[in-house]
Amino acid sequence: MTKTPSSATAGPAADDAASARTLTERVAEQIRQKITHGEFAPGQRLSEQTLSDSLAISRNTLREVFRLLTKDGLLRHEPNRGVFVAIPSIAAIIDIYRVRRLIECQALAQAYPRHPAKKRMREAVEAAVRARDAGDWLGVGTANMAFHMGIVELADSERLNQLFGQVLAELRLAFGMLRDPEFLHAPYVDMNQRILELTEAGDFAKASTALSDYLVHSERIVLAVYARRMADGGLGAG
Repeated sequence: MTKTPSSATAGPAADDAASARTLTERVAEQIRQKITHGEFAPGQRLSEQTLSDSLAISRNTLREVFRLLTKDGLLRHEPNRGVFVAIPSIAAIIDIYRVRRLIECQALAQAYPRHPAKKRMREAVEAAVRARDAGDWLGVGTANMAFHMGIVELADSERLNQLFGQVLAELRLAFGMLRDPEFLHAPYVDMNQRILELTEAGDFAKASTALSDYLVHSERIVLAVYARRMADGGLGAG
């Protein structure tokens, strides 16, 4: 069969497009991880030049990444001002915790007793204790993210892992709006330890119940602080 010009070039063109998508998605995941680790603050303006240089990508590629993360709700674009890290709304926080209860509690309740994710949960708890003892509350927050990611990994679903990665990034932005990270994170180091102990003992029903109580308490704290900051006018855009 004789190839037409369009069919002859379709392969390389398709490969180039797929490669561009892969790069965009990979860089978007890098920035998502930076948000989850607390490296970007809510409301922070992102410099195209600085980021494109540090990530070794073109500014055109970075703009595609920005569009993707804006669609995901992690960034926002303001005409004539630039791109900023998003500030979650009260409604978004309520939704985040609803999703967390649906995903995390079920993943824990139905966990396989010898699942390797339990090891990652233990490593996260140990990292949180070390960070707490060193007064590194940013580190405690990052270890907390890893602990809850470990819980979701108990479900053995790559789709859930990807979805929850997005949820964690949004959650970290909500946490980033609170002015006292020690007040936010200190109680949950021991709570995570308790959930881990129940999980390692194979008592998944009690672990799931403890996690549900934990999430209710955490949501109330975050919403109360948010409401107070809104009343003080402290949740304005970057």
